[in-house]
Amino acid sequence: MIIRDAVEADLPTIVEIYNATVPTHMVTAELEPTTVEARLPWFREHWSEHYPFWVAESEGRVIAWLDFKRFLPRCAYRGTAEISVYVDEEFRRRGVGQRLLEQAIARAPSLGITALVGLIFGHNEPSLKLFQSLGFERWGFFPGVAQLDGVQRDLVVMGQHCPARSSSFSSSSWSSKLIHREHRP
Repeated sequence: MIIRDAVEADLPTIVEIYNATVPTHMVTAELEPTTVEARLPWFREHWSEHYPFWVAESEGRVIAWLDFKRFLPRCAYRGTAEISVYVDEEFRRRGVGQRLLEQAIARAPSLGITALVGLIFGHNEPSLKLFQSLGFERWGFFPGVAQLDGVQRDLVVMGQHCPARSSSFSSSSWSSKLIHREHRP
């Protein structure tokens, strides 16, 4: 298995993996499947310098993905990233999600990220256990905030502080990278 930056050509498989989770109501609050066209702007918001989007590939096939997102838009939160992990059903419980998360934890400091946050449904015990096994702690709890099939579901915020990197992430480099990202083809 290799982990690499996602490219636009991966998007149909990324969407397929994502859509497979919609009817389970375990991972996403989406109630209907999405399309590649609808997810294209979301995909293009990622940039490898700070908020990368990775895929795990096995024998030339994308089997999972992990993305970093801005946690909140205010500048004071720029060092915190929300991460999401989705694994093809056929490859779950094989350590794929764990390897992606380990890579995210290891690379976070070099990306200027000081804290990682995962938003996980309270009934998604496999994901909660995975995050806990890698040192994430429960940082927050929102009871009954998601309505899925007539059932109110809780949202758990799992977080982990990342080791500091040697040089700080300056606001000037942040701004120049944002400008660079907005003009990227």
